[in-house]
Amino acid sequence: MELIINGKSQELDARTIQDVIEHYGLAGKPVVVEADGVVLKADQWADTEVHPRMPIELVHFVGGG
Repeated sequence: MELIINGKSQELDARTIQDVIEHYGLAGKPVVVEADGVVLKADQWADTEVHPRMPIELVHFVGGG
């Protein structure tokens, strides 16, 4: 399914936001997710289904200096 991840079109085999998080290897890491303009809590990811061309913003934090 085509999704818009951080402004770029991506073809992913995903049904939920949790699937998207796992695809990018971000499960268990500090991540902020906005889907269709709504910020989601981590406990909502597995229940939030994605739809074609859904805009999703993923923000994850990286340590370092």
